[in-house]
Amino acid sequence: MPLPEQLLTKTSWVASIYYAEGLPFSLVQQVSVQFFTAAGASLPLIGLLSLLGLPWNLKFFWSPLIDLFGHKKKWLLILEGLLGMAALLLVWPAQTQDLGLAFRMFALMAVLSATHDMSVDGYYIQTLSAEQQAAYSGLRVAAYRVAMLVGNGALVILAGWISWEACFVTAAVMLWGLAFWHRKILPQPLPAASPRGQRWQMVRDAISTYWGQNHILWALAFILLFRAGDALMFAMVTPFLNHLGYGLVARGILTGSVGTLTGIGGSMLGGILISRWGLRRSLFPLTFVQSFAILAYAWLSWSKLGLFWVGTVVAFEQAAAGLGTAVLMVFLMQRCRKGFEATHFAIGSALMSLASTVAGSYSGFLVRDVGFTLFFLLSFVAAIPALFLAFFMPLGLFRETGTSS
Repeated sequence: MPLPEQLLTKTSWVASIYYAEGLPFSLVQQVSVQFFTAAGASLPLIGLLSLLGLPWNLKFFWSPLIDLFGHKKKWLLILEGLLGMAALLLVWPAQTQDLGLAFRMFALMAVLSATHDMSVDGYYIQTLSAEQQAAYSGLRVAAYRVAMLVGNGALVILAGWISWEACFVTAAVMLWGLAFWHRKILPQPLPAASPRGQRWQMVRDAISTYWGQNHILWALAFILLFRAGDALMFAMVTPFLNHLGYGLVARGILTGSVGTLTGIGGSMLGGILISRWGLRRSLFPLTFVQSFAILAYAWLSWSKLGLFWVGTVVAFEQAAAGLGTAVLMVFLMQRCRKGFEATHFAIGSALMSLASTVAGSYSGFLVRDVGFTLFFLLSFVAAIPALFLAFFMPLGLFRETGTSS
């Protein structure tokens, strides 16, 4: 196969699998908030939807299954089929407006989605070299954000224009289509090189080698705190826009379309900068931009300006979040060791999402007590520890792949 054709094929499946990873995540973490907000749920209840992130926090407990049993491609295909069924099941609570049942359906999808993430990430890390992983980091984040554009944008707009039932049926059809497409396009993985008994030992080795890395406590603190401020803020963006008077379709356009498009641009730029400068030189500047963007929401809440400035703030914050996501993904991949990719990445990404679950679950109560302006200022304060860690990061944590470092 000519080299350009190889690159085109590789680009297409990298983009496709991360779109498939992002769509169910968007349904669980974004569309659920839109659904509950449209149904008139209270701010504390909307904040508690962050608990749907628990499967991502706990997924490392069952991540060894991905490495031990079957191929990662097989896991990926089966889970995409099941995710399509879970999306279809959401039609039931959409018809009855049963929020308790809706929460349970979204929880089921969360467990399936977290497991699917491990199969996708393990497949990606196992198939590509370290240099290719860095080079494609912008593309994978961009594809993930395109899925969020479809979920929190197109599907939410569809719900506003037609119905929530149409939204969830469309999501199910897309997930089943992705499963069929991946069955055709994904390269067939190599068979396991060792018996299952030896692979159990590999799992134990995977856990011990992850926790035994140099400067691991510093790395774990950074992973845990990197998204703390951004996650706290993000949990209340949809209720904030609803508070400003923007309905379902308008929110889908603002956060789902405008915000996600600028987020894609930010993630692509982040991938380019990391590939060129290396992670060490990129880490603090991009972390600073992500944290600084939170203050824009505090200003917007205080100033109460119109649609143009609302759109500008959403676009700026999402672009900054895209930069931050590219940084964190490369940082997590650099914590992975060959042969233990799925388990190592699952541990890192589970810790990463813990901040979103803990901070987000309290966000609704905090807004209720202090109001939106002070809430966004407190979100910025929560981002300061990550800035400190990024600035003083030990050099021994970096494995550079950029053209200059």
